[in-house]
Amino acid sequence: MSSNKISVVFPGQGSQYPQMLTKYIDNLSLVKNTFDESSDLLGIDLIKLIREGSKEDLSKTEVTQPLMLTADVALWNLISQFISAPSCLAGHSLGEYAALVASETISFEDGLSLVVERSKLMQSAVPQGEGGIAAIIGLEEEDINRVCEEVNQNRNFLVNIANLNSPNQIVISGNKQGIKKAIDECKSLGAKRAIPLPMSVPAHSLLMKEAADKFVSSIEGVEFTMPKIPIIHNVDSGFENDIGKIKAKLVKQIYSSVRWVDTIKTITNLKVTTIIECGPSKVLCGLIKRISPNIVTIDLDTYDNYLELSNE
Repeated sequence: MSSNKISVVFPGQGSQYPQMLTKYIDNLSLVKNTFDESSDLLGIDLIKLIREGSKEDLSKTEVTQPLMLTADVALWNLISQFISAPSCLAGHSLGEYAALVASETISFEDGLSLVVERSKLMQSAVPQGEGGIAAIIGLEEEDINRVCEEVNQNRNFLVNIANLNSPNQIVISGNKQGIKKAIDECKSLGAKRAIPLPMSVPAHSLLMKEAADKFVSSIEGVEFTMPKIPIIHNVDSGFENDIGKIKAKLVKQIYSSVRWVDTIKTITNLKVTTIIECGPSKVLCGLIKRISPNIVTIDLDTYDNYLELSNE
């Protein structure tokens, strides 16, 4: 399959589920070997976790982040055999680390080390039960930003936009009381839906600033090289070749909004015609269809989809 006008995107937390990718693991040694390598480095049997773990087992941040990185990279190792040079790469939140590995900016081992540290810092930044996130459907970014600003006038409340996922789906993140207040305000402004989401940490909120500050020393200790495939970064939906600036963007990403709508618009402006979601589930394909309906999307959630792609 021609790599011309193809982009590859990598999903993050929330796309994991029990039994995911088991047909790949059973049929393709390249995928199983990636999971085995990761399991050895982490000291966790990831394949056993996928086969036997519950939804809750897979949803713990310190488990989910290395698990999703491994899943994304395992599928990239497959498709990169026939899609060697896509126009660009992008990842949603944690998925940005898979993009870094795919572009050979960092090694898989260093990527795992970073996401393990990132997950620990994020998990410990806010006591269990004190943070929250929520999805707001049917309000504009400007309206939600105004709600957040008003809610934050109260010192006990903290909330901000975490993910700009599609034109009508925005995720907010912050402390529990701030989220509750913001949900009420968004509903009063006419949001079609405003619902809390299950997530063990309030990712991409200012509550993560301390975790980000601590992460600086971890990321400074890892060797980065110039991306071999251009990467669009979450924090500004732009490209970057300066190693110091790439590291700074990854630190800032922990407490800043994921600008996914702008990321897909950047890809569209490159005249990309096909986007492949390289990871379990097909959440990103659904979002992309709402942002750029004319782009062809391909998910690799099922083994049959991979077989079809590899035979094109």
